[in-house]
Amino acid sequence: MFLKLRNPVVLYIAVYLLLLWGCSDSRADQLLLKASEEWVQGRNHSAIELFNAVLEIAPSGPQAEESLYRLGEIYYFGLGETGKAINYFQEVVTIRPRGPFAYGAQKYIAEIVELNFRDLNQAIIEYQKLIHEYKKPEEHPEQQFRIAAIYFKKHNYEQALVEFGILVESYPSNPWSEEAYLRIAEITHNLDRCGDARETYSQFRVVYPQSSFRGEMEFVMASCLEEEGKLKLAYNRFKGLEGEYKYPALLKMKLEGIEGRIKKGGKSKRKIPKRYRRQTKN
Repeated sequence: MFLKLRNPVVLYIAVYLLLLWGCSDSRADQLLLKASEEWVQGRNHSAIELFNAVLEIAPSGPQAEESLYRLGEIYYFGLGETGKAINYFQEVVTIRPRGPFAYGAQKYIAEIVELNFRDLNQAIIEYQKLIHEYKKPEEHPEQQFRIAAIYFKKHNYEQALVEFGILVESYPSNPWSEEAYLRIAEITHNLDRCGDARETYSQFRVVYPQSSFRGEMEFVMASCLEEEGKLKLAYNRFKGLEGEYKYPALLKMKLEGIEGRIKKGGKSKRKIPKRYRRQTKN
């Protein structure tokens, strides 16, 4: 190779190609910077043109990866075209699965599939990829929580319990595990398994004695007492939540309902309208 480069013509061509590549690379960087500025200013269509221009100059490499990723973000957040957005994100993941933009692109894919396409089975697969294919252990608890929450959406409550259980066991003392305890208690209560709900509550108090979910956990425990016909104990436990429970209208209805049941000898139970029932957070 070194002997060949001593030929003046070959040397000239090699230098020329290096300079040309350098110029193209510099031009791509300039366009990338300008495209990002246009996007930040909210000029989405101008940014799209510039990012596409980058792809023409540099169809592969870091500039291409970032351009594809930003195009996905523009179509997702700026234009609301999730079909186009997910195509760009999938291309990012495909061209360089371990690149700097791949994990973020995969997160968007999972989110779009779950929330926009509402393909819950595929969403589980996409979130599992985030756990098993990327070295981001600090973010795995969130992905595990989302998998469990999707099973809840699918009304597969037993599998939801399994997935929430994996979360609290694998990632103790984590904010997502903290909420997972609450979800386990709520699900077991709704399945008429108050013994399991109480066991979960006991574990929860040990691990998170100062949790912001304490009031909601107490609400579940009071609901168990109500379901078991221990109305006075349930009433007192609900009453103790006044001023701190985050859904005061629901708490008021619970108290009024139990008061009515006590007056009638505990023979009837007031149903809570669906609009007052708290939904499990995604």
